[in-house]
Amino acid sequence: MSLSRFRLITFDVYNTLLKFRSTPGKKYGEIGAMFGVFGDNSQLAANYVSSWHHMNRAHPNFGLKTKIGYREWWRQMVNGIFNEHGTDNIPQKKVEEMTEHLMEIFKTSACWQHCYGAVDFLNYLKLQRQLNVDENHQAPFKMGVISNFDPRLDILLRNMKLYHYFDFVLNSYSVGHMKPEKEIFEFAIKSAELENLKPEECLHIGSQVTADYFAARNAGWYCLLVHEKSAEELTRKYNDMVVEDNHVYSSLFDIHKKISNDYMKW
Repeated sequence: MSLSRFRLITFDVYNTLLKFRSTPGKKYGEIGAMFGVFGDNSQLAANYVSSWHHMNRAHPNFGLKTKIGYREWWRQMVNGIFNEHGTDNIPQKKVEEMTEHLMEIFKTSACWQHCYGAVDFLNYLKLQRQLNVDENHQAPFKMGVISNFDPRLDILLRNMKLYHYFDFVLNSYSVGHMKPEKEIFEFAIKSAELENLKPEECLHIGSQVTADYFAARNAGWYCLLVHEKSAEELTRKYNDMVVEDNHVYSSLFDIHKKISNDYMKW
């Protein structure tokens, strides 16, 4: 796989660069117990999923669209996890305390870890940039992050020792658009500050079929998908919207290996 055609390479964060250290049910169970709130981890996991979907429908982009703000978005999210189906078994003061604690620790390695192959691949790309600068001392490509996330993303990437790899980091809340909206990819092209940069010269790597793969392709970008399912399985699942076989890899390690085996040269 030759990547020499690309002048911009961007990454998603969740399940691409970083993944949860433990399941949401277990983590919320641990935090609840710290505050004297005890619940079944399986039920908390189910509540997490239902609350996530509810909040994204009712208050898209972490509350930006409905003007409640991302902190209130997360308070309501946590309330939905612990106060299932609108009940108020847990006092709101305790919900607020848990929310503040969760918002802090979710910026750290207490909740996150690097995805398999992420650091090695970023180091490889960093080395390629250093080895292939042109006569004007310009690197052959820039690197960025495009993620559906709130403004804590910069701090999280710094805490996880990843921020320094990127020329820019975009979170959907600050940009005002979420993937799969085309505007966030257009904003990334502007953020790269490369003269006459075209969509077809951009590569996005992510783990979400709709928000990353189809979204990037609809924006005119090339995309590689990090996913445990095959392209054939995904094509069937998404009603025959074609996912190309050579676009799907199980990890960044496999993408790195493929590029290395093809002797990528800039």
